[in-house]
Amino acid sequence: MKVFVLGGGVVGVTSAWYLAQAGHEVTVIDRQPGVGMETSYANAGQVSPGYSAPWAGPGVPVKAVKWLLMKYRPFVFWLMPDPHLWRWLVQMLENCTSVAYDRNKGRMVRLAEYSRDVMRDLRNETGIRYDDRQQGTLQVFRTQKQFDSAGADIAVLKQYEVPYEVLDCAQCVQVEPGLASAAHKIVGGLRLPTDETGDAFLFTQRLAAMAEKAGVKFLYNTRIERLVKEGEKITSVVTSRGVIKADAYVLALGSFSPSLLRPLNIHLPVYPVKGYSLTADIKDEARAPVSTIMDETFKIGITRLGGRVRVGGTAELAGFSRSLRKHRRETLEHSVTDLFAGSCDVSEAVFWSGLRPMTPDGTPVIGTTGLRNLFLNTGHGTLGWTMACGSARVLADIISGRKTEIPSQDLNIFRYKI
Repeated sequence: MKVFVLGGGVVGVTSAWYLAQAGHEVTVIDRQPGVGMETSYANAGQVSPGYSAPWAGPGVPVKAVKWLLMKYRPFVFWLMPDPHLWRWLVQMLENCTSVAYDRNKGRMVRLAEYSRDVMRDLRNETGIRYDDRQQGTLQVFRTQKQFDSAGADIAVLKQYEVPYEVLDCAQCVQVEPGLASAAHKIVGGLRLPTDETGDAFLFTQRLAAMAEKAGVKFLYNTRIERLVKEGEKITSVVTSRGVIKADAYVLALGSFSPSLLRPLNIHLPVYPVKGYSLTADIKDEARAPVSTIMDETFKIGITRLGGRVRVGGTAELAGFSRSLRKHRRETLEHSVTDLFAGSCDVSEAVFWSGLRPMTPDGTPVIGTTGLRNLFLNTGHGTLGWTMACGSARVLADIISGRKTEIPSQDLNIFRYKI
C-alpha cells in the first residue's frame, strides 16, 4: 500500500520506519528542509515511561494558580480570545478527577512502557545511537509534602510492575553525585532505573537516513495545505508542490493536525503547549548529571546528552507563538544552577522553544478517524520522544490489519465526542 506520512518529526519518522518494515511504500512530507526540525529538535531528552502522567488530575487547577504566582513559573497562561483554547481547557478540567487521572495515567504508562521496549529492540537490531544512556531517571523532591504526594504515582507503578526506588537525600546523591552541593535542598527522590535518555533530534535524523536506505521517500520544503475528501475517504493532499495521491494517509503534524481536520468535520482536541529548553556544554564532569533529573518544584528536566546538558520544561499557553521569553530562560537557568552549580555555563547555552501537541487527557491519539484511509498519530504532548516508537508500531499494525501487541482501542479519537 502507498502511504503518505504527513509530518517529519520523531513521531512521523518512526511511523514511516515501521510502516516500511511492514512492507508499505512510504513517503514522508514536511515543510522543513529536513526531519526533526520543529518540536523534536531540542526537547528535554528523557525517555521516561514511569513519569508518563496526564497534567489533568485532582488538585491541578489549584496548583496551576499557585504556579502562576511563583517567581520561577512552571506554568504560564496568556489570555487569548481563542475558542479552541477555551474548549480544550474545559475538556482538561473535566479530566481533573481521580477516576479520569487513574484511567489516563494507566493507558499512558502502558503505551510508554511498550514504546521503551520497542525502542530497545530497534537499538539492538539496527545499532542506532543518539547520545543514549540507559541509567534511569531521578525525580527529586525539595519538600516533604512533594515526597509524601508521590504515593499515588507509586501505586500506579506497582500496578503496572514498573521498577522504582524510593530514595532519601543521601541515596539521591549516591545515584547523582553532581547533586552533592545541593543536598541540603533535597528531601528525597523517586528513581526509575529502567528509564532512558537520548537526543531525539539525532535519533530522528539517523532513523530517517536508515529509512531512506530502506526505500522511504522524503519530500522536504513542502507545505501541506489541505486534505481532499470524497465520500468516506481521502483522495489526495494539496501541497505547495501540487496535488499528490496515496492509498492511505497518516497525520503526524503535532499541534498543526487539528487545522487540517476541521474542514473534514473531525474535531481533534489537541492544543499547543509551548515548552523551552537550554542546551549547554559541560564544563565540570564531576558536577554534571549522570542521567536525567526531574526537578519536581519547577517541573524541569535536566538531562545528560553526551558532553552536553539539556534543561527542558515550562508549560506556556500562548497559542502558536514561538517567541523566546527571557523569564522562561531564567526559570531553566535557576533549576540547573541550583541543583548542579558549576556543571555548565548557562550564559553560553542555546535557548529554544517548541510547540508540544497536548490532548486534554494527556494520551496521544493513535488510529482510525472514521474515514477509512485516514489515520492519526499525534497529540503526544511532552511525551513524543518517550512514546514515539511504540505509537508508530501500534499505528503500523493497525494500518496493516494486524492485531496490536498492546490494547489500542482506547487510544483513538473516538474516546472524545467528535
